[in-house]
Amino acid sequence: MTTAAVAVRGADSELAPPGPRGSTDIADLVVEKIAAYAAAEVDDAHGSTRRMLGLRMPGAAAPKVTVLIDGQLATIRVALSVRYPAPIRQVTRRVREHVMERVGQLTGLDVRHVDIEVPALITPDRGRRVR
Repeated sequence: MTTAAVAVRGADSELAPPGPRGSTDIADLVVEKIAAYAAAEVDDAHGSTRRMLGLRMPGAAAPKVTVLIDGQLATIRVALSVRYPAPIRQVTRRVREHVMERVGQLTGLDVRHVDIEVPALITPDRGRRVR
């Protein structure tokens, strides 16, 4: 579990001491889901393609994300596919920046490091040839 202090401003705009304010616990799984959604929001970045019996299925799964949290610091690892012919380095840079921004905004965690693995490219379906 991750603990993040919640800022509560009174009428005089002074923060109450941390004890009376309380704390908010954010589960690691919640941070992973936020990061997965954030990665999927970037154009040309997708989860791995779904397959059944070796055949590609319509749609893509969400990017796979793991999170390591130490206090208020988060390290995130994302595995995703990139749509061909998008420039992989540009897509991963945008994913990294967006994940850091969104996780920080929504959780208050300081995301210091986002590792990205690209195990596959998503190519356009050309359809099956029928004779």
